[in-house]
Amino acid sequence: MARIDRRRLLKLSGAGAIAAGTGGGLATILASGRAPAYAQGTSIHWLRWSDFVPASDQLLRNKIVPQGEKALGLKLNLETINANDLQARVTAAIQSGTGPDIIMLVGTWPQLYTESVVDVSDVVDEIARAQGGYYDIARVIATVGNKWIGVPWSTGGGLLTYRKSWFEEIGYGDGKFPQTWDEYRAAGKQLKAKGRPLGQTLGHTFGDAPGFWYPYLWSWAGKEVEADGKTVVLNSKETIDSVKYAVPFWKEAHDEGGLAWDDSEKGTPLWKDILHAPLPKGAGGQFNLPGANTHMLMSYSKNQKAAKDFLRWVNSKEIFEQWFTSQQGYTSGATRYWEEDPVWNVDPILLPFRDIPNKGRLVGYAGPPSRAAAEAVTKYIIVDMYAKAVQGMPAEDAVKWAHDELVKVYA
Repeated sequence: MARIDRRRLLKLSGAGAIAAGTGGGLATILASGRAPAYAQGTSIHWLRWSDFVPASDQLLRNKIVPQGEKALGLKLNLETINANDLQARVTAAIQSGTGPDIIMLVGTWPQLYTESVVDVSDVVDEIARAQGGYYDIARVIATVGNKWIGVPWSTGGGLLTYRKSWFEEIGYGDGKFPQTWDEYRAAGKQLKAKGRPLGQTLGHTFGDAPGFWYPYLWSWAGKEVEADGKTVVLNSKETIDSVKYAVPFWKEAHDEGGLAWDDSEKGTPLWKDILHAPLPKGAGGQFNLPGANTHMLMSYSKNQKAAKDFLRWVNSKEIFEQWFTSQQGYTSGATRYWEEDPVWNVDPILLPFRDIPNKGRLVGYAGPPSRAAAEAVTKYIIVDMYAKAVQGMPAEDAVKWAHDELVKVYA
């Protein structure tokens, strides 16, 4: 495939990707050198996705968790699962009233659970003051009114990853990449003729499907709703034009097996032959959909005070820096402090990811990232609109179907 997911670059292992520093912790917690008495004997269950950078999970499990247990005087139970399974776990936990104390969610998913989480504004305010404030995209995802429903963790995604040598063969040398959809389609057609089709999913998976098709829609000036966040306007000339273009674009340039792909990756890293580029631009502009991650403290938790102090500690500069360095530029921080981190000087190939939080647009545009917007993306309505069309449904019918589904959600 011409598009090789950047995650292949980062199948890191062992200590090579782990920061050398031992870190410290929050001064207010560690100044005495003793764990706070209230936390003794407390157990915190922390649920996260299985990271696409394995070294980061190793770091959390083998270094940061033991550090946290010693610093805070509590037992940390770190559990990692496939990201596509997170929502089912959250739903089951809320319905049963028991489960992980802290859960990491992706994108706008926190907006689905606003009634089931603890207000963490006090935690977030401390982190924001120490780290230059949060990016807007992190803030709007993790807030409802003036209430913080989660603690932002990181921001990733938003770029295409491609085989440098293959694009050089068709005239894109010196790191150049197609700038428009017409150019990208023509390049993909040439590559597919060589047996190297573009790789892109149209399947039901949380990251690479919405991360491509939402920005593609926006680049044609299509949108789900008006700025009021209620009036559905998907069924427009711009959206229909985007679908009509997508059908031949898919057939001419893509691996059509992508209808069934998820975000899993297999194979040998191709780090010597890949580069990253923004998604091409259209008449409506050029956009990306950042993959923001947020930790929620669940309201059923019996250990809310200890869990808050853990969130303060793990997001502190000294501790978060260890995890951030292990990512090697795969993700940006949720606060602006990490824009100047030395990790960005290590590999210029990954430098474009630093700017993702400043250039993103969120699902539900032109409205806010509301509960309805989050529900729409988890139901894959926009993704399925394009999938139905490439499988033979007329563009007008595919758009009308998606529009009607959005009306149900936003009603």
